[in-house]
Amino acid sequence: MPSTLERLDCSRCDATFDAGRLNTLCADCGSVLLARYDLERAARTLTPSALAGRRTDQWRYEEVLPGSHDPLGLGEGMTPLHEAGALGRALGLERLFVKDESLNPTGSFKARGMAAAVTMARQLGVRRLALPSAGNAGGAAAAYGALAGMQVDLFLPQETPAPFRFEAVVYGARVHLAPGDIADCGALVREGTEREGWFDLSTLKEPYRLEGKKTMGYELAEQLDWTLPDVVVYPTGGGTGLIGMWKAFAELERMGLLRDARRPRMVSVQADGCAPIVRAFERGEDTAERWKDPWTYASGLRVPAAVGDHLILDALRESDGIAIAVSDERMAEGQLDMARCEGIFGAPEGGATVAAARALTERGWIRPGERVVLFNTGSGLKYPDIPGLDVP
Repeated sequence: MPSTLERLDCSRCDATFDAGRLNTLCADCGSVLLARYDLERAARTLTPSALAGRRTDQWRYEEVLPGSHDPLGLGEGMTPLHEAGALGRALGLERLFVKDESLNPTGSFKARGMAAAVTMARQLGVRRLALPSAGNAGGAAAAYGALAGMQVDLFLPQETPAPFRFEAVVYGARVHLAPGDIADCGALVREGTEREGWFDLSTLKEPYRLEGKKTMGYELAEQLDWTLPDVVVYPTGGGTGLIGMWKAFAELERMGLLRDARRPRMVSVQADGCAPIVRAFERGEDTAERWKDPWTYASGLRVPAAVGDHLILDALRESDGIAIAVSDERMAEGQLDMARCEGIFGAPEGGATVAAARALTERGWIRPGERVVLFNTGSGLKYPDIPGLDVP
């Protein structure tokens, strides 16, 4: 079935933009653009019975994805939702699940967003891409850029672990190491956009990475027989996945696909050393001030300022959710717990969700009988060290 994409709406003002043209942020107010679909038309063909006979990657939801008439694909999406009984018992939870995004192409959830973003960039005439990355997004952009025949310029902080740099070079990307953090790398991309003629693929600077990420929400519903969990625990750097899932839940509800309209309470997990969303949430603020001197060994959480901060905070508050920061020490313990209880060698960001779930269960915010989903967003194999772990 064809995509029912109709237009792009600004997330803050009333501006609307043509989805058939190359767009970045809102030309009127500079805010994030959101893709809008004809959901009434989509609902006629996007049904549980129709999905039973479709392809088994994220493009199975083609009515509500951009560019689905000619998508780039490496098999992204439809990652397993593990029933994590042993880890649940360790945390005091009776119905715990782990959504394991490490089994995506390039080893992380970033494959979803890049598949959609690079698909649309190619269809709209882009020939060269650039973006800042903490690691996984860069590797995914390099892979899909190679598939599309595009040049990719990737800007990474100097502290980025070597496996991420190696991966990007293998795919043919031009890797630029820069002092500072991912926000400093983003400034270099912006400075070079006009001079170099590349298209900026930064998080939420274009509207389609979000659309690929939202398929995590569609999959949760489908894998849980068209219901949603009580709690979703998600590690948050730029927050595209959390925003995307919240958008997916709204679309699912409007199309009548959910058996129960109750949505999950969303949990945003950050590191003690870089927690701008947590600070803003606790202060009751609508936007998040940039975090000074960010540090954590979870490179995907070392994001001092999120373009979509107001959308993350909106989703947390609308869902009666929460934002929580965890230490690197607890994050590392979470990685080991996930590995030794469930056989999943998760990224530090995945370990952060274990630490958060433990803390929130101890507080009573998560109740033992609730259905809880933790997101492991990538493979631990890309991170050369786990703090406190001695390896012979």
